[in-house]
Amino acid sequence: MLASVDESQRKAAILAGLAFPISLACVALVSFTIFFPLNELAAAEMAQRVLAHERLFRIGIVGFLVNCVSLVVLLSAVYVILRPVDQTLALLAAFSRLIQTFTWIVVALNLFSVLRLFTDASFASAFPPGQLPVFARLYLRGMDTYYVGLLFWALAALIGSYLWLKSKYIPAALAAFGAISSAWCVACTLAFYVFPDFANVVNLWWFDSPLVAFELALSGWLLFKGLKPSDNRGLAAKVAAIAR
Repeated sequence: MLASVDESQRKAAILAGLAFPISLACVALVSFTIFFPLNELAAAEMAQRVLAHERLFRIGIVGFLVNCVSLVVLLSAVYVILRPVDQTLALLAAFSRLIQTFTWIVVALNLFSVLRLFTDASFASAFPPGQLPVFARLYLRGMDTYYVGLLFWALAALIGSYLWLKSKYIPAALAAFGAISSAWCVACTLAFYVFPDFANVVNLWWFDSPLVAFELALSGWLLFKGLKPSDNRGLAAKVAAIAR
């Protein structure tokens, strides 16, 4: 039996459909154009690049913070949609997504620490010559925090997929794909924590790529198709109007 859908859920579906693509776009653009290239440089050259393009570095931090805001909107919207299905599980999924958001905040704070190390003269005198950029690189490498957040993202998606399947708000095939991709991500992430060489067996890109594909597909469905019971209710209203 399809769960009923109210106006707040329909509005939340639109917000959820918009929030994830915005979050993904912010992370992808900032990571690939600003921060990943820095990791490929030697420590001294990395320091020079940050100081020469400090404004761009700060814009990158803002991009990650916009991502955090988008994730908060997403978790709130999904909670509103799935709460009538199972409030306890919907709340657990929301908290898992919130922990993921906190890991991105840690990433942003680490990047602010990089700036502080390079722009505050007191730090330059506290380190032996040439050691400050090496220390700063530790904070820049702190983006590995992503893989901590990835576990909680996958857990949130796994719980959410079960609720999507139970509610029949979206096609069963899409919900099943979400469950499989998120379970795969959980397994890969846990294996990577225990066995770092696991990344040589399964490329890091394959950890979350199926999950990203599911979330994009879900976003598209929520934006362009909406929640299935609302369509059924609309059809029923039209039939009733014709009958009168």
